[in-house]
Amino acid sequence: MHEILNSLGIAHLNHGTSTGLKSWSSGEVVIDSFSPVDGDLIAQVYQTSVSDYETVVKKAQEAFHLWKTVPVPKRGEIVRQMGEAFRTHKDALGKLVSYEMGKSLQEGLGEVQEIIDICDFAVGLSRQLYGLTMHSERPAHRMYEQWHPIGIVGIISAFNFPVAVWSWNAMIAWVCGNVCVWKPSEKTPLTAIACQHIISGVLRKNELPEGLSSIISGDAPVGDWLVSDKRIALISATGSTRMGKAVGSKVAERFGKCLLELGGNNAIIVTEQADLNIAIPAIVFGAVGTAGQRCTTTRRVIVHQAIYEQVKERLLKAYTQLKIGNPLDPHNHVGPLIDKKAVEAYLYAAKQVKEEGGSMLIDAHVLEGEGYGSGCYVKPCIAEVKNHFAIVQHETFAPILYLISYQTLEEAIALQNDVPQGLSSAIFTLNIREAELFLSASGSDCGIANVNIGTSGAEIGGAFGGEKETGGGRESGSDAWKAYMRRQTNTINYGNTLPLAQGIKFDF
Repeated sequence: MHEILNSLGIAHLNHGTSTGLKSWSSGEVVIDSFSPVDGDLIAQVYQTSVSDYETVVKKAQEAFHLWKTVPVPKRGEIVRQMGEAFRTHKDALGKLVSYEMGKSLQEGLGEVQEIIDICDFAVGLSRQLYGLTMHSERPAHRMYEQWHPIGIVGIISAFNFPVAVWSWNAMIAWVCGNVCVWKPSEKTPLTAIACQHIISGVLRKNELPEGLSSIISGDAPVGDWLVSDKRIALISATGSTRMGKAVGSKVAERFGKCLLELGGNNAIIVTEQADLNIAIPAIVFGAVGTAGQRCTTTRRVIVHQAIYEQVKERLLKAYTQLKIGNPLDPHNHVGPLIDKKAVEAYLYAAKQVKEEGGSMLIDAHVLEGEGYGSGCYVKPCIAEVKNHFAIVQHETFAPILYLISYQTLEEAIALQNDVPQGLSSAIFTLNIREAELFLSASGSDCGIANVNIGTSGAEIGGAFGGEKETGGGRESGSDAWKAYMRRQTNTINYGNTLPLAQGIKFDF
């Protein structure tokens, strides 16, 4: 791992708050970064102090005054160079993501690929920040709208996607003319510092101010400085619903803008007419990928009663083939949970299933022995439950899959929608009527609704996000860029009279 850190330029740093081209801190509180892979201490990072934070925000303000005047296609060129830099460091950064967070190496590399992909998307976007032209009701008048940058974008990211979700926000925000202050999860600080150093190289090469991209490190109080700061125009926060409620209310109090990407409780409906040869692999990957620690993880499978036993049998067989272990070993499918608290939540969920009357088909079990020394490796579970169970209504960030049966498709859709969250959903069917009903206004109430693919693995081209307690925010593709800009309507009078709208007369 030392070689990987060295290749990313962070092996010998006294890691601290980074404002772009250097790492420093005046604080004394230290954050330990432990790997859930083996329990080893990777490094220590200084927590941002109040004075550090003030310096970061002031530098960001200064950088914004310059950056907003740079032509948008030229901003796109800087982001293009960032994409090339991440291509160069993809292997090393992917391994660091895997080691610090615990996801499989393939998923770690895929996360860095998401950074590269969103850079490409943002470069194209830099020539497509379109406004509309409207016809005026007044003679010799022209109306149109344009979009302007909003200022400092605060990004609060979660441990499960320690770099990709940051990039969804940052690359779009930069192309739109904003600057970014990033508070990564205190559970994965090194991946953030590595990204910052990659970005810093591009900024330095182009003689751009360090305040364009800044990091603050710490736990909830540090994030609260960002959330409560009137100088931060937009807060984009990824995390739990509980966190989102606190963030949303504080930002609303100061009339700031908020983009929330919160919890999911995602279901796959499997109908009688499903192709199980693709449904089963999709369910398994959705349920155990990232050890069940994705917001898009498949948590519920709602199966038609006619094929319920068949689906259950095939899932149980598939789970016996899962390889659990060091995520840097490409032969393993499932790595560790992020920490011991996550393990406790996993065990509690399995206990609650039994207490509420459910049945554990594969029971919760913490793995021990050689290779499992961190105490964070667990066995993926399958449980038979009712949708109304309190534990089923709650999102547990662990590989626990709930099986539920149904009789009619309308019942299945009602079950799928009957949870507080509304992020991702899917149906497996070869019947076009079933598929179209699921996608209609009477179907899934989620922000993402898929047919014959799982709930995980969204592409950056589409807007990502969900409804209800998922927060309503949209990130990444489509027209999600509009969240990072302010709309301005302009009317130009090129005549020699002053007609008023709605035919109002005002003569004197």
